[in-house]
Amino acid sequence: MPQNQSRPPQPWENGWVPDTSRAPGTRRLYLAAALAVATIVACVTAIAWTDRGPETLSAPPPSDGVTLPGLISYGTPSQTEAAPPKGKSGLTTDEATTPAPRQQGSTPSPATDPTTKSPSSHPSSSAPRPAATWRSVRSVNYPDRYWHVSGGYVKLDPVGGSESREDSTFKLVKGLADSSCYSFATADGQYLRHRSFILVADRDDGSAMFRQDATFCARASSVPGAITLESVNYPGRFLRHQNFQLRLDPYQYGDLYRQDSAFRLVDGLA
Repeated sequence: MPQNQSRPPQPWENGWVPDTSRAPGTRRLYLAAALAVATIVACVTAIAWTDRGPETLSAPPPSDGVTLPGLISYGTPSQTEAAPPKGKSGLTTDEATTPAPRQQGSTPSPATDPTTKSPSSHPSSSAPRPAATWRSVRSVNYPDRYWHVSGGYVKLDPVGGSESREDSTFKLVKGLADSSCYSFATADGQYLRHRSFILVADRDDGSAMFRQDATFCARASSVPGAITLESVNYPGRFLRHQNFQLRLDPYQYGDLYRQDSAFRLVDGLA
């Protein structure tokens, strides 16, 4: 005969009473409602993402050639180096041209302002070439006196007889050292040159120094119609008369110097 096995006590045997304060299946209703709400939220979210469409990736900002890791980089075409602006640099100055005297008249065209320049700075390609013609050089502040060769030196003297007129007339030719400037030749074939800064008449010895000593470039004067004559190999020094002696002196900002260094090229006296 089988033995009676013990069984767990039943709820009603322990005094348990069913809860009759809520309707049966309420917990399941709560779970079903929560599931329905989650489903609705998921559907609304999916519809919103579908309506947005595919996104366009924005281009990354320029990074000065630095490529971010993980991104495919493309070669950036190099920019063409900008050519320097045409025209003159901060480092160049305006060169002045020295026009030759007009052959028709006795007064040369105004030249440029006196400035210190090296012999190579005198342009020779575009400036007109002075023609070989006979001229006399008259002082501005002593208009009755002219350049005159006396004893080998060039002085400022009044006009005398025929011999004095011949010694006061020079052949104006292209500069021996710079064809855009002037050289002065005498009737006997000598040239006016500076020696120890004194203007003398001398024979051409064929040296480069002689050619430079005998070449002078016309510059504008403060006196209308007059010129000053600057040395080629001593830029900044101009011919002027002092005690009626022609010499080569540095430029000075004074009325006396400007008057003493201003001359007019006129028709030859001889």
